[in-house]
Amino acid sequence: MYRGRLKNDLEDWTKRGLLDASTAKRLLDDVDLRGDRFSIGTVLSMFAAVLIAASILMLVAANWEAIPRLVKVAGIIGLIWIFHTIAIVARMRSADRIVAASLVLGAAAFGGAIALIGQLYHLSGDTFSAMLLWFVVTAVSAGLFRSGALAVVAGALSLVAFGGGFDSFGWDVGGHGLWAWWPAFGALAIFALAHWTGGYRAKHFGYLLLLSWIWWIAIIDRQITWSLSIALAAGLVFFLLAVPRSPLAAIHQRLGTSATFYALLLAFTAFSFVQAQLLDAMSIAVLGVIIVALAIAAIALEGRDNGAVRFLSYAAFAAEVLYLSYETIDSILGTSAFFLLSGLVMALLAFVVVRLEKRFSNRSAEVTP
Repeated sequence: MYRGRLKNDLEDWTKRGLLDASTAKRLLDDVDLRGDRFSIGTVLSMFAAVLIAASILMLVAANWEAIPRLVKVAGIIGLIWIFHTIAIVARMRSADRIVAASLVLGAAAFGGAIALIGQLYHLSGDTFSAMLLWFVVTAVSAGLFRSGALAVVAGALSLVAFGGGFDSFGWDVGGHGLWAWWPAFGALAIFALAHWTGGYRAKHFGYLLLLSWIWWIAIIDRQITWSLSIALAAGLVFFLLAVPRSPLAAIHQRLGTSATFYALLLAFTAFSFVQAQLLDAMSIAVLGVIIVALAIAAIALEGRDNGAVRFLSYAAFAAEVLYLSYETIDSILGTSAFFLLSGLVMALLAFVVVRLEKRFSNRSAEVTP
């Protein structure tokens, strides 16, 4: 996606005389050399790895009644070693696709080994312990091999382990004990893996784990002041990251656009949760104004360079205006008037969005040779 947009921009700049063709080609070649590009071969190899991994897990689930217990254990452990040995050999020969596929298969085999040994020897345990062990070992393997693909798998396993905690300990925070705090460290580990391995897509799993944990530990089933505090803190983090020349501007540049997006997402969802708990119309309206103002400020600060923040702000603005219309107007004017007003609001929103898009486009076009 990034390469396609860059290629179109380079072709446009070349036609307008802002860039010569040889420089444009060198820039595109430099992007290709980084290796973070779309490849049918890579996609097919990962699909093959996923399908083979699924078959391994299916065989484990079947429990192979006709095969002796010791042979089963030796077989699954042997698969782990085989896949990692293939990854080492492929790494020595710079066969990155085979490395990624082999490591994913090795991680799947390890997960199958956990399930098989627990099943064969009737070991006491729970879903959370098994998934956390799988996540930790996969993360360590990703770090040792500097595998971006395995970092993504580790990120996905962290979310599964987080969900497994509810199955094992319930929804009450106190029932988890000290394990209630592991997602914060797990998210930091995923961020570190994403940076170390170059698998920057893995960081999205870290953000999702962190946001899910914050919602569970500080918003759901807590007093409304907790939710409001989280919303204000997330909004403050967004502004500190997005405002030019702020103390965190350099950090924003290193973290990329996803940091402001997830901070804004947490702020919007927490404010919306608080608003849903309120009963008096005045408080609902005041909080609605705050949400709308936050959306407009986000578009002004990040709308030009961050498409995810821009569309999130559009969605939050539209949803909030419609919600306020329903809460304050519907009971007075009736259903038909509500739909009429909603249509007018959406038309106005569309007009504003078009104007903003043109403004961003004009800014981008103001380039002097």
